[in-house]
Amino acid sequence: MKLIKTKLSEVLLIETPVYGDHRGFFTESYNKSTFNEFGIENNFIQDNHSFSAEAGTLRGLHYQLNEAAQTKLVRVLAGAIYDVAVDIRKNSSTYGHWVGVVLSESNKRQLLIPKGFAHGFCTITPNTQVLYKVDNYYSKENDRGILWSDPTLNIDWPTNKVILSDKDQQHPLLNEADNDFN
Repeated sequence: MKLIKTKLSEVLLIETPVYGDHRGFFTESYNKSTFNEFGIENNFIQDNHSFSAEAGTLRGLHYQLNEAAQTKLVRVLAGAIYDVAVDIRKNSSTYGHWVGVVLSESNKRQLLIPKGFAHGFCTITPNTQVLYKVDNYYSKENDRGILWSDPTLNIDWPTNKVILSDKDQQHPLLNEADNDFN
């Protein structure tokens, strides 16, 4: 397994060995013992699977308040996404900074997004399937978001013509968002 630091040092890109031949490939995408050896000791308790029919589908930027915050381990089963993590920890030297990476079925990379970061992704291809592990259950009362197009974040999304849920169109800007990460 290989860990690659991003410009936000807590957000990690993960590559697991991939073994391929004429039949296809095999990879051990998650092994608790191996992850623990690399210092990733989260107790993942839930898997979430999303399907997006169209390229340009944007989901996010999502997070849960501190008591229900989630670390996420994100990977793509089919298609490709531009995956984004935004530091929302108010006392962090990188507060309001973001990192974006391409995750795809072909590169088989995963992104580890710790608590204190908002998460969102935009599909690059149609028929994209994303699977991510979380270390805390979904909590509707703690569910929050930040507007994907917040000009202070200036995220370089792969398209300006996005497909959004009604909920994601209504999120506040970062400086107006309900945020208890200090």
